[in-house]
Amino acid sequence: MHGALSILTKRDDVLPYDLILVGGGLANGLVAWRLRMERPELNILLLEAGDAIGGNHTWSFHDGDLSVEQRVWIAPLVGARWPRYEVVFPGLARTLESGYASIASSDFAHVISAALGPILRTGARVEAVTPTTVRLAGGETLQAGAVIDGRGPQASTRLALGYQTFLGQEVRLAVPHGLTAPVIMDASVEQQGGYRFVYLLPFGPDRLLIEDTHYVDTQAWEPERLRANIAAYAKARGWEIAQVLREEHGSLPIVLAGDLDGFWRDKGGQPASGLRAGLFHSTTGYSLPHAVRLAERIAGLPDLRAPSLFEAIRLEAQATWKSQGFFRLLNRMLFLAGSPDQRWRVMERFYRLPAPLIARFYAARLHLFDKARILSGKPPVPVGAAMKAARMTRPSMIQPNQIRKPE
Repeated sequence: MHGALSILTKRDDVLPYDLILVGGGLANGLVAWRLRMERPELNILLLEAGDAIGGNHTWSFHDGDLSVEQRVWIAPLVGARWPRYEVVFPGLARTLESGYASIASSDFAHVISAALGPILRTGARVEAVTPTTVRLAGGETLQAGAVIDGRGPQASTRLALGYQTFLGQEVRLAVPHGLTAPVIMDASVEQQGGYRFVYLLPFGPDRLLIEDTHYVDTQAWEPERLRANIAAYAKARGWEIAQVLREEHGSLPIVLAGDLDGFWRDKGGQPASGLRAGLFHSTTGYSLPHAVRLAERIAGLPDLRAPSLFEAIRLEAQATWKSQGFFRLLNRMLFLAGSPDQRWRVMERFYRLPAPLIARFYAARLHLFDKARILSGKPPVPVGAAMKAARMTRPSMIQPNQIRKPE
């Protein structure tokens, strides 16, 4: 179907747009870019409330998360690549020979904005969205064959969640840092009431992203404490921060249990993307591989009208959900079965496993034997609590007071 005219553009009663994407984040940006490359005849529009798409983020992925073909088409966005990465825990330091890459939102905005040209509209504040219309601030209403809502996660009673909250500072140091690879988890730090680790991306000899990350029970976070953590960590490593170049922060959902059918019924036929569609790794929060696959799927659809598009995205989310049941089980054990300050033990034990298994974990393509291997042996959490957590498969079974609080 690539290169062919869309169903809408064949009709006499053509709508102003084949597709409108609301929100210029990772998922919608990739969808718009892919459609521009693969199906330039489509009349699409990407609306972003800010001055630029992409916000202020760093998106990373492991080589094994994507196919070779996928890594090729997103290559213009990638600003940094490394052949290996490291993890550090109180009783373990390990280097894994596995490719790792990062995309800066500034590069994302530069490349995709140039490719989209006039089909991107920034500074567009949206007041209301339906499957086929968008109402802008000021009253202008736009119509399309379909509208995709990609404005980030939406609160839902259908999901029981923990959270990965983080604050990162990209800094320039007074002297070179000496790192040769990313440190995607340094959990040797004080835990502070949840699973805490520091994430390091060396972008240059003296340029570094230092991110303080916490797996915690609520979205509440204290930016000043996280900034102080970063300053203390840098000092402990002997690094003098000469300049803070930028700062990013966020809170990613970590799914413990959910009612996916109800989650999609509540959308009332509204196509969605990214975190709003539940398309992310349930344990790590990584969303780029899902966004890449969604962009490819949408670009290949023969019918982009709202009902067909909604169903295609729902099926994509349903397949993702089905494939990640084991990850939700692990999340319940992490959040419900152990003391928050001891959650690091679960991850340290995991990182002692074979490197190919770890790669498949990040790619969400675990084999049955992998799952047995992860669960075998003496668990790092109380057995009774782990078994109880395993049975909590519905959101109604996980009340806020059942998630373990810091002691």
